[in-house]
Amino acid sequence: MKTETTSARLLKTQAQHSSSARVYKKKLALLLPAHNEELIIQATILSAIAAGQPKDRIFVVDDNSSDKTRRKAMEILGHKQVLTVQRSGKALAVYKAIRRFKIVERYRWLHVADADSVFGSDYFRIYSPALKGKEYVAAVGFVQSLRGNWISKYRVFSYTYGQQILRRMQSKVGMISVFPGPVTSFRTDIIEKLDFSAESLTEDFDITLQFHRQKLGKIRYIPNAVNFTQDPQTLRDFCKQTARWHRGFFQGVRRHKIGRRAQPIDLYIGYQLTETVLYLAQIFILLPLLIFSTHPHRWSIIPLFMLTEYFMICIIAIFTAAAAKRPISLSVVPVFYLMRMLELGIFTMAFFEVIVLRRFQQQTIGWQTENRRYSLDSNALQDAAS
Repeated sequence: MKTETTSARLLKTQAQHSSSARVYKKKLALLLPAHNEELIIQATILSAIAAGQPKDRIFVVDDNSSDKTRRKAMEILGHKQVLTVQRSGKALAVYKAIRRFKIVERYRWLHVADADSVFGSDYFRIYSPALKGKEYVAAVGFVQSLRGNWISKYRVFSYTYGQQILRRMQSKVGMISVFPGPVTSFRTDIIEKLDFSAESLTEDFDITLQFHRQKLGKIRYIPNAVNFTQDPQTLRDFCKQTARWHRGFFQGVRRHKIGRRAQPIDLYIGYQLTETVLYLAQIFILLPLLIFSTHPHRWSIIPLFMLTEYFMICIIAIFTAAAAKRPISLSVVPVFYLMRMLELGIFTMAFFEVIVLRRFQQQTIGWQTENRRYSLDSNALQDAAS
């Protein structure tokens, strides 16, 4: 039997004490973990307040920032709602804040969001009422890109397709494959069962797998609650972020032995990996065999294959642009196919790094957001929240 973690025992003790004291719990706390977010932290806090979250229920944990993150947060929230901790990494910083602010004793739900978030104008007015009853123990909203450069336009494509179609399908069968960092909340009575000290490059995915492995309960998907997030501003940063996501994905697959059980999460990730392997086999095995089986060799099959795929991508792009109400995203359709191939290459590289070569077995404490943030003026905030 798995030994209960120290963090779980402490949180359980706090919860039991709270229960015995019969203290009334408020509904929802918002916790913003941050490291060097001085350019965006105030915009995030103000957007949460405007979206319906009471200011006295917003907390910030500053993971030893070297900039003015703490000061900026305190200007709005005051010192009692801002905690600075020694460099811990996001997940452990969250755990320390849960203890310091006594979240388990004081609240029924905890929403953790990234510090570069801009909440939609009615985000909490939609999100909070959906957390009713005892049926659900976790909830996720909808992540969308802030309006920005061509990378943000491409992310509109991937985010919208992944959430409007795939996540809705997952929700129907009661299985969400990843709890996105900006839009996830947990009922506080299950927090003691989650290990926030686990070493992972993608702490949200690791928490997701812990949740499913322990069969903690039902998940509510709230697609109308939209949170806008900043994207990388350069192709290099896009590649670094994507590599971290994929490496963290395979860390979780290996650590939690995905594929060795018959849980829905195993079946879905197994399907996802099988689909990728078959696609790679189609490109690098079946397509060459088809070409060399003809006399003379029909090299024209390659552009025909690419054009067929590109046509399908264009159809999906039109759907996502309409669903996101961002027709401007269609302006970068010409690079969609190349970006898809780039992501596939990074995914394959991460597989060999983590699964075959056994690299990245431990987390390097860091946020991977240095030099990626940018400030937002009032017009940009209004545009994002509209």
